[in-house]
Amino acid sequence: MLNNPVIPVLRSFDEAKAAEFYLGFLGFVQDWAHRFGDDFPLYQQISLGLPGGQRCILHLSEHHGDASPGANIRIAYAGLATFQQQLLGKHYRNAKPGLETMPWGMVEMRIADPFGNRLVFF
Repeated sequence: MLNNPVIPVLRSFDEAKAAEFYLGFLGFVQDWAHRFGDDFPLYQQISLGLPGGQRCILHLSEHHGDASPGANIRIAYAGLATFQQQLLGKHYRNAKPGLETMPWGMVEMRIADPFGNRLVFF
């Protein structure tokens, strides 16, 4: 049985910026990558190990029409305050995520990727 049966596809436009943000800053790893040929758009799977042994799996696509920039996804993350402090310790110049307690009592951390997609860790 898959532990993540739904895999969001997020639009990306720049392989280096995607790697800097998702791999370097957030700590995802690239599981695989595919191009139909030289100088073709990149399609890749990345994943992030979550506390408790789960994995968050995302697909990033440079292919026009695969996804629209500006998606908003939610990722459950136990120990969010610790993760937030780890991210701040990386001194990533494009994001300094904070924790916010929502009116319904849930603590969330919102981060925008370089392509306009929004990730909400809760």
